[in-house]
Amino acid sequence: MTTRLPKLNGRRGGFIGEMIRWFIMVAIYDICIGGIASVLGVSRMVAVFIFLGILLAISAVGYVVRQKMAPSADD
Repeated sequence: MTTRLPKLNGRRGGFIGEMIRWFIMVAIYDICIGGIASVLGVSRMVAVFIFLGILLAISAVGYVVRQKMAPSADD
């Protein structure tokens, strides 16, 4: 049995829609990384690692909160 993702509003984005979505995501990440680099005065490579660390910390906090709220969620 295969599971498929539901269609949103009865249609899919297609290739062009996915490209636009990808470019928007890259632009948002670039703004975040550029902002970190300019605020902290570090290179963009260091800002990328700081950004990834922030994302990792957010996901770790989310995991801990989920485990405390519903410990049987992963079963």
